[in-house]
Amino acid sequence: MAGGGGGLTIDLTATAAGFLAIGVFVVAYTAVIFEEQIHMRKSKPVLLAAGVIWIIIAFVYMGTDKRHLVEEGIRHNFLEYAELFFFLLVAMTYINAMLERGVFDELRNRLVRRGYSYKALFWLTGVLAFFISPIADNLTTALVMCAVIMAVGRDNPSFIALGCINIVVSANAGGAFSPFGDITTLMVWQKGILDFHEFFALFIPSVVNFLIPAVIMSFAIPKGNPPPLADDNDGPAIKRGGMRIVGFFLLTIVTAVSFHNFLHIPPVFGMMFGLVYLKLFGYYLKTVEKTYAALNDAIPGAAPKRAADGKDKFDIFNKVAQAEWDTLFFFYGVILAVGGLGFMGYLALASEFMYVQLGTTTANVLVGILSAIVDNIPVMFAVLTMQPEMSHSQWLLVTLTAGVGGSMLSIGSAAGVALMGQARGYYTFFAHLKWTWAIALGYAASIMVHLAIN
Repeated sequence: MAGGGGGLTIDLTATAAGFLAIGVFVVAYTAVIFEEQIHMRKSKPVLLAAGVIWIIIAFVYMGTDKRHLVEEGIRHNFLEYAELFFFLLVAMTYINAMLERGVFDELRNRLVRRGYSYKALFWLTGVLAFFISPIADNLTTALVMCAVIMAVGRDNPSFIALGCINIVVSANAGGAFSPFGDITTLMVWQKGILDFHEFFALFIPSVVNFLIPAVIMSFAIPKGNPPPLADDNDGPAIKRGGMRIVGFFLLTIVTAVSFHNFLHIPPVFGMMFGLVYLKLFGYYLKTVEKTYAALNDAIPGAAPKRAADGKDKFDIFNKVAQAEWDTLFFFYGVILAVGGLGFMGYLALASEFMYVQLGTTTANVLVGILSAIVDNIPVMFAVLTMQPEMSHSQWLLVTLTAGVGGSMLSIGSAAGVALMGQARGYYTFFAHLKWTWAIALGYAASIMVHLAIN
């Protein structure tokens, strides 16, 4: 028997139903890996796999007295997803609001105006990604920094490819030492396994993980400076309220941390509470824009305000609609599919092999390597479902390896998968694979540093 679903479940690991479920999962993930070649969004195959796996389970349990366990198992996994979903939805809404208000356009313009060389921009975007991702999470940070790379390097494909690889590595490394930095660290924090401050012990290993491949790749950066942008101008790109939205986002993060640490409320509740800040501020912006438009209309001969045509009006629901829904649905499919395999008993089997037979440290290093192949979300979710007995140092190690191990392949992390879509044709699976050896050196060095100092 395998634990799950609120009682003892039937062990299906050596049955036809179990083998069929594994086959469905493998086929689905193969489709995810070749997303770029088959032009099918990654959420579609995993959503299908999640549904089929639980249908197989339901059929097996139909003729038993344990039918209720299937519903309990689905509800348990759905709750896991719901917490992650709403947390990410708030973060994505804030990021989209900052994008719409021109916050990141202003960052891009300032980088270009300063006349930095390609190499300087490579390092600047990498360092910024490393230090922004602990706050804004590695996925959203990678998307923002990729926009900068695409803007300044649009005439230099090799720079875009190297810049995107560097961003994926730096964003994942920066996200590894913060509960907000990565989906995997967020899951560990929400589970209550590590306290908020404990993640910062991974700062130095994360720096090592970022610097080693960055130094190696920097020698391949083309010389010279990017050409000036045709639409570049001397005026600020930030619209009214842009920097205040940044402040409200930081306040939202503080709210989520405070709710969790002092009130012992799940962090997602603090994030949803923080969404109120943005919604109320959106109401304020609408009111101000209407007032300015009315005043402008009252002035004879005045040019019509941009806000009056509706294009620049701030609408919070537009920001929600612009969230990365494919990624959010991908997480749903992953959590339900892996949860279904766990319900069948496969995760208990894997836990026994990895953490008992191989040993804890070896298993946690292997988790990072698996993260590069299968994506770090299902791997970390599987580890959390296994709940192996480990010290805090080992939990920190698996948090590090799951976070940065995914950098070794473009499909190994949410940041990499997202950038393959955003920089389609420039940043590809094989462009990333060319530098996997350098990223692997950083991965090995970060583990050794962690074991030495933590």
